[in-house]
Amino acid sequence: MIRLFVALPLPETLRQRLTMLGCGVPGARWVRPENMHLTLRFIGEVENGTADDVDAALGTVAAAPFDLSFAGVGHFGKPSAARILWAGVNPNDALDHLQAKVEAAVTRAGLPAEQRRFSPHITLARLKRAQSGRVEQFVAEHAGFRAAPITIDRFVLYSSFLSSSGAIYTLEAEYSLIRSE
Repeated sequence: MIRLFVALPLPETLRQRLTMLGCGVPGARWVRPENMHLTLRFIGEVENGTADDVDAALGTVAAAPFDLSFAGVGHFGKPSAARILWAGVNPNDALDHLQAKVEAAVTRAGLPAEQRRFSPHITLARLKRAQSGRVEQFVAEHAGFRAAPITIDRFVLYSSFLSSSGAIYTLEAEYSLIRSE
């Protein structure tokens, strides 16, 4: 069995900038910069043969490179029970198109369709019993966060191993986005 997800890797400059946001919320487990990414599709645990099928299906995804920009921060869950702090992604039709193609590829590989709506974001921290006032203060203080656009020219398949010190991600495959002529 292998635990998989499909994501957009982020350049180091953006990961470092996002890491600098990481303080001021007691109880937050901040994501290490090397683990920051934008998830296109969480797959979960699959048999190795299914992982090969997913890889083959993702290899057929055709999309053009595009620019992506980031703005704002927020949280998932009510402030009193927030579980994730995130950095936002500006609406982007090309990102939505790529995510839909990735979703279609994963279902062609035999996995069930994702039931949750795609909500593009970069996880900054996971929260356990964080004070709602501190969560709201963090969001207010960083509401003006903006980052220069980055060019998305590939997406990747990662495996994930959960350890007591946090998740360990391994790049399993990468897929180039190619501008059509």
